[in-house]
Amino acid sequence: MQRLIIQALIKLAHRFNGLFMNPDTLQMRITGGVVAASRQWRRVCQTTLIDSGVTEACAGPLLMIARLGEGVRQVTVAQACGLESPSLVRLLDQLCKAGLVQRTEDPTDRRAKALSLTDEGRALANAIEAELIRLRRDIFSNVDPADLEATLRVFSAIAQATPMAPESSS
Repeated sequence: MQRLIIQALIKLAHRFNGLFMNPDTLQMRITGGVVAASRQWRRVCQTTLIDSGVTEACAGPLLMIARLGEGVRQVTVAQACGLESPSLVRLLDQLCKAGLVQRTEDPTDRRAKALSLTDEGRALANAIEAELIRLRRDIFSNVDPADLEATLRVFSAIAQATPMAPESSS
């Protein structure tokens, strides 16, 4: 009888392992998990994008232009993609050359560039978006929405963190 109780307690401890971790270990596993999950998501996306003929790097700006709307400023797309402007310019050059994106002068500021999708770019963005929706539904099908909301709160805390200056040794 005692042996059965011990086995049950061991199973219970394994099931709730995350609840009993010390905060430093839990936080380390979360930050490591974010990096690993990001890499895996990128691999899944790359596999999905192979059929579309567009690289993952180019898909980001293409989808951002579609999501942000026609005539969006180049700087806005760069910020939304987390890219520096020179990096975005190279990707936009590829997208324009492929006939997926058009650059025009911003009507309110001639120094700025406005971005729009061509009909072909819009069709491709819609197809990629539909496939990403399918992927997300598949991946998150067994995850409780409350857990997804908690994950967003964790991401928000990470995003709001400011780099700390190194402690002085004096």
